Amino acid sequence: MPQLAVTVEFLGELAKLQPPVRKQTVEALTKFAEHTHAGMHLEKLANMRDDRVRTIRITDYWRGVVLAPVSGDRYTLLRVMGHDEAAEWARRRVFSINEVSGVLEVRDIAMIEKMSGDEIPVVADPLLAHVDDGDLARLGVDDQVRRLARTLNDDLALEAVEPFIPANQYEVLYGLATGMTVEQVWADVVAPRIPEGPIDQDDIVAAVERTQGRIALVDGPAELVELLDKPLSLWRIFLHPAQEELAYRPSYTGSAQVTGGPGTGKTVVALHRVKHLVTGRELPPRSVLLTSFSRGLAEALERDLEALLDTDERRAVAVLNVDRWALGVVRAEHGTVTIVDDEQLRERLAGDGTFTPAFLLEEWRQVVLANDVHTLEGYLAAPRRGRGRGLTRRQKQQIWPRIGSFTDDLRRDGLWTFLTVADEAARLVAARPSPPFRHVVVDEIQDLHPAQWRLLRAATPPGADDLFLTGDPHQRIYGNHVSLRRVGIDVRGRAAQLRINYRTTAEILRWSMRILGASAVADLDEGVDSLAGYHSALNGAEPEIAPAANAAREAEDLALAIEQWREDGVAGADIVVVARTFPHARAMAKELGVHGIETAELRDSSPPADAVRISTMHGMKGLEFRCVAVVGVGKRSFPLQKAVTPVADDPVRHALDVQQERCLLFVACTRARERLRVSWSGAASDLVPSTT
Repeated sequence: MPQLAVTVEFLGELAKLQPPVRKQTVEALTKFAEHTHAGMHLEKLANMRDDRVRTIRITDYWRGVVLAPVSGDRYTLLRVMGHDEAAEWARRRVFSINEVSGVLEVRDIAMIEKMSGDEIPVVADPLLAHVDDGDLARLGVDDQVRRLARTLNDDLALEAVEPFIPANQYEVLYGLATGMTVEQVWADVVAPRIPEGPIDQDDIVAAVERTQGRIALVDGPAELVELLDKPLSLWRIFLHPAQEELAYRPSYTGSAQVTGGPGTGKTVVALHRVKHLVTGRELPPRSVLLTSFSRGLAEALERDLEALLDTDERRAVAVLNVDRWALGVVRAEHGTVTIVDDEQLRERLAGDGTFTPAFLLEEWRQVVLANDVHTLEGYLAAPRRGRGRGLTRRQKQQIWPRIGSFTDDLRRDGLWTFLTVADEAARLVAARPSPPFRHVVVDEIQDLHPAQWRLLRAATPPGADDLFLTGDPHQRIYGNHVSLRRVGIDVRGRAAQLRINYRTTAEILRWSMRILGASAVADLDEGVDSLAGYHSALNGAEPEIAPAANAAREAEDLALAIEQWREDGVAGADIVVVARTFPHARAMAKELGVHGIETAELRDSSPPADAVRISTMHGMKGLEFRCVAVVGVGKRSFPLQKAVTPVADDPVRHALDVQQERCLLFVACTRARERLRVSWSGAASDLVPSTT
């Protein structure tokens, strides 16, 4: 019976097939997996550059492409394509083993030979002139790819050759071209793949087993059926070596942090870190906390965890979002907790007009509450990170009595905000004889407030493997700024960055990255975060940029696009329509209903199975869909006027608010796996990148 391996590209193509064809594919491959002499059922093609590449018949039209070993029984399912396309793809490819990392590589040998030519052309300004051939070779770039790389003079030329060269070698070149040093590329890209022992250049089976992150090994027909039946939901089995090293490191000497752009697998790493912490250990029930920013994200983590842990392991883990846990702690001590909204808070801060209620509310949140300030002296000395408008000592002395009476009044009236709940919960937990958890794993850390961080710090005793944190400062959409060291969390020497996007295609990612602009993004420890080396491992369609004359036409065109996606085999539940605000989202849902498109809000507990989902941009945090339609990004509606401080009031805060709106649009667009559509009526927002 053959042993099978499946590439991530194969699963991605399988997911896009129409259900009847997908079913036939699964049936054909299951039969193949059950045969004792599987190689007899593969078709050889003429004029092959690598005669180990074969095809298998699925229907009269569809073929699977398979890598067959010279000896042994480990077969790798590579692609699923139409007959002619499969034959052409197979004839042009050559498989090899990287001399440094030992991973399996594939290249379009015909295209590389065509682009390289017989002589290396002289390039006026070579892209990689700062890296010598010795360093490229040490990083695993072979002679053929190195020769091609020397012909490239800019990032666009490098991106153009990506589909033709080995993926791991492209990662090296891209990192070097986007500002990473040779040492950084070695540590982040190459070193995690280095195998123990020598590399046998003829042992394809061993190379397949080493190629983590792109190939999954399958034990038998039953596991193959399970994998092929759920190709999108089981993409998490593909742990890249860098991800695996972070998730399954035996122990960290203290708190650890993993950052990375959208789709780099930060949540996957967090889930597998939980798996590592509970596997083979006798832990008390609920002694490991897995938490995130919102209830929806925590619920998604809980669903994913169910598939990863057995019953005993699952019993050791509590999954709660931060606010829910804090509310439980405070209610146990104080009874009923009444939460007030921002409008009520601003009413209580209305004053003489020197400072607006909105300014005072943010001063209270981001300075007083963030720094746990209780006296005028503390306020005068407190850092004001993330606050645009500077204040003199006299102005602070004027503000403090108003903030003091404001907090006293809230306490007197028994009123709370989620942040004061977190602040009080932190005090209560810190006062306990012992912390409630042995380990805490936190996902989507970028939007947590310092009060919430103080609670998480109090949740587990400082020491080895206390806190494991994952997030992305470029996805900060709530304006909270924090220095981890100021809340007692030190990740120095234990911070890592993931750079490969496994969710969004390169085409969508390139366009979305332009949304962020050139402004620096603050990290979580008083520095600046960089996305140098960040890129996608996938290719697909360009984003559809769709201006419309008016709102009715925008909805009509969107309805047609959704119908086309459905005809292409995308279920309604895999499509989401995203707007800046709920009123706009609901208005678009109503218009889509006129055109026969059933919709359901993302937060609905029991939506119709095939309804297209509707959400705000904030609601998209941490999620993903095959197709995303971002609507209403016109000049009049985006950025949201009330979310941006007028430039005349505070130019620094205005710039920070605009950057936050950029991050919000960036988050919404990078939720798309395959198709992104961005639309508006009238003139486009200044934050929407041009298509040129």
